[in-house]
Amino acid sequence: MDTPKSKRTSLDWRVSILLFCLVAAVSGQIRYSVPEEMRKGLFVGDVAKDLGLDVKRLRSGRARIVTGESIQYTELKTDKGILVVNERIDREQLCGDVTPCSFSFEVILENPMELHRITVEVLDINDHAPVFSNKDKPISFEISESAVVGVQFPLQSAEDLDVGLNGLQDYVLSPNDNFILKQHANPDGSKYVEMVLQKPLDREQRPHLSLKLIAVDGGTPQRSGTVNIDVTVLDANDNAPVFNKSVYKASLMENTMRGTSIVTVNATDADSGTNGLIIYSLSKMKGSAVDIFSIDENTGTISVSGQIDYEKDRRYEVRVEAKDQGGLTGTSKVILDVTDVNDNAPIINIMSFSSPVSEDARPGTTIAILNVKDADSEKNGQIKCSIDGKLPFKIESSLTNYYNLISDQHFDRESITEYNITITATDFGSPALSSSTKLHLKISDVNDNAPLFDKSIYSAHIIENNSPGISIFSVSARDTDWKQNARISYVLEDTHVSGSPVSTYVSINSETGVLSAVRSFDYEQIKQLQLVVKAQDGGSPPLSSNVTVKILIQDQNDNPPQVLYPVQTGGSLVAEMVPRSADVGYLVTKVVAVDVDSGQNAWLSYKLQKATDRALFEVGLQNGEIRTIRQVTDKDAVKQRLTVIVEDNGQPSRSATVIVNVAVADSFPEVLAEFTDFTHDKEYNDNLTFYLVLALAVVSFLFITCLVVIISMKIYRWRQSRILYHSNLPVIPYYPPRYSDTLGTGTLQHVYNYEVCRTTDSRKSDCRFGRAGSQNVLIMDPSSTGTMQRIQNEKSILDEPESAETHFGKVMLH
Repeated sequence: MDTPKSKRTSLDWRVSILLFCLVAAVSGQIRYSVPEEMRKGLFVGDVAKDLGLDVKRLRSGRARIVTGESIQYTELKTDKGILVVNERIDREQLCGDVTPCSFSFEVILENPMELHRITVEVLDINDHAPVFSNKDKPISFEISESAVVGVQFPLQSAEDLDVGLNGLQDYVLSPNDNFILKQHANPDGSKYVEMVLQKPLDREQRPHLSLKLIAVDGGTPQRSGTVNIDVTVLDANDNAPVFNKSVYKASLMENTMRGTSIVTVNATDADSGTNGLIIYSLSKMKGSAVDIFSIDENTGTISVSGQIDYEKDRRYEVRVEAKDQGGLTGTSKVILDVTDVNDNAPIINIMSFSSPVSEDARPGTTIAILNVKDADSEKNGQIKCSIDGKLPFKIESSLTNYYNLISDQHFDRESITEYNITITATDFGSPALSSSTKLHLKISDVNDNAPLFDKSIYSAHIIENNSPGISIFSVSARDTDWKQNARISYVLEDTHVSGSPVSTYVSINSETGVLSAVRSFDYEQIKQLQLVVKAQDGGSPPLSSNVTVKILIQDQNDNPPQVLYPVQTGGSLVAEMVPRSADVGYLVTKVVAVDVDSGQNAWLSYKLQKATDRALFEVGLQNGEIRTIRQVTDKDAVKQRLTVIVEDNGQPSRSATVIVNVAVADSFPEVLAEFTDFTHDKEYNDNLTFYLVLALAVVSFLFITCLVVIISMKIYRWRQSRILYHSNLPVIPYYPPRYSDTLGTGTLQHVYNYEVCRTTDSRKSDCRFGRAGSQNVLIMDPSSTGTMQRIQNEKSILDEPESAETHFGKVMLH
């Protein structure tokens, strides 16, 4: 056995020989190798050099070691960039018989965030000698003298906590004549020995043998352990128990309940009597299997007596002994494979977390680094990380057991100001186990949204003749940013309306967006205003947006209808000719009127207010056409006087009156004969007697009434003539086909053109007609002494030109 002093000397010598560093940088990982039992502070490796980092980077990045173990075996010297031993490393305590033995940890740096893994392999030194568990108690055998050559006697195995060459290598039996050693190897590489009888025993010569079993390792210097073997020679028992299998195999689940039967072994002994009675027992081979399993000494049933933990031991190997009453023993091996049960949930550790995050952070920004571990194996220990809900994040694996939470898309603080992120780690066991952790991430604002109006185009209405300063309406914009970035002011863009700045028409309140009228509007001068309003936020730099505003001027009924045809002259008399052969529906003429207002204020209707014979003519309500409603007869008077009133549809409505003279005759001489008298007495009627009687009865009343009516009509006709014409000559206005007024609300779709013939001679002068199909107007002046006939032949441009049957002619008399 080695003394403590020799052990320390050997340790120092091995440390000086084995101290070296193996550096391998593969995907951000480095690996070092150190012998166990190194003193605190000894050099392990140059981390800064092997990672390609500057020492200043280690200090600025606040480099630190992160390990999941309770003991931190190494320490990072950031001022030098080296790794040194921090705690004594006992390879046997750290890894047991697992080789190679290593432990890992991570080095985390910040600003920017980096993660590196370092693995340190612990090399074994020969600091343990082989030891028999019961070295103070000898191994006792009672062997019959009739035992045959070749009988095997299992011996207690020694244990050496070292591994490799430093572990148990060989067994040596003290010299004797009867027994030799036979060594066997287990599947895991460990060895066990049996003592084999090579020469029959003779109880009479030597009833008791004392031997020594020596276990030696392969270290330098070599270490060993011994145990005594006491052999008692019994009287003849010729047959040892024999198992029906040399190896028994079974499997059991982790966490199997105590008392559960696993497997039953069976051995037989050919002897009879007490020499054939067998007792079963377990012989420890490795670890603490004897404490976990028990066997019924009579039936050979092996049961669970302790805790089965797959994470500690995945396979158990035990030896079963069958001993008869004569002391002969048979052995067999039982191999028990443990099946893993998913009894460990993943454990999540948050290594780093950044909050708040700016909303303009790019996709792929690392939000947090997590470490997730599961103590189970295979698929029970395989982990997948997920994020609960549909969130703009994803999880990517970096190093083993490390996961990065990164952004998956652009953030929008205006939509979501903060996120509650639940990260769940789930293993692949059945049933699966999971654990979760929550992160509260806030999003900081940037000015990335311009003000937006609630409409793309605004339309407003204001009635003409408004008061200056009246509010028209308000525009409204909203900005989804926050605080100063969402503060909005309104401004009118510098545009022009009809050559004048828009500010001379309307103004806007910069805070409320209320538009007000600067002046009074006139629909007949301007019908709409189109302006541009800009909304600008208070961000840096500021963002803005524009919107078009249309202000429509609404019309008031402030203009009466104007009669364009027939023309009302002060001293002329216009007569429309209707032949006596005219049928029902004959078009006599058409009253043409317009209204400069719009909409329903310009919708005109025509009514026959008064007529010489109401049963003969009618006026079209919408088009103003005067037509016959019955057949013209010879009894109808030549002179017909119609009073037509034109009204618009405004509220209140406005109107105009026009007098239409109609001559029912087949020739102009007949018309001239009748209308000569008519010019001397405009109030003449066919029933002269009726008027004379009536005049006698109410002469005073009629005199006053007629006087007022005549004066009013003269004034009205004079005003109409001044508005529409600039000369005393009667002019028939010409309108192009499909006439419509400039406001788009005219009341005429068709216009009639007329040819005029005028004489300046006496009323007895003749008027010549043009060629067939032309239209003629005769103008007569009683004070003239000559006759002039002007015939104007023009090609009709009407959509449906009138024929001679439609219009026989028109007559105008002076």
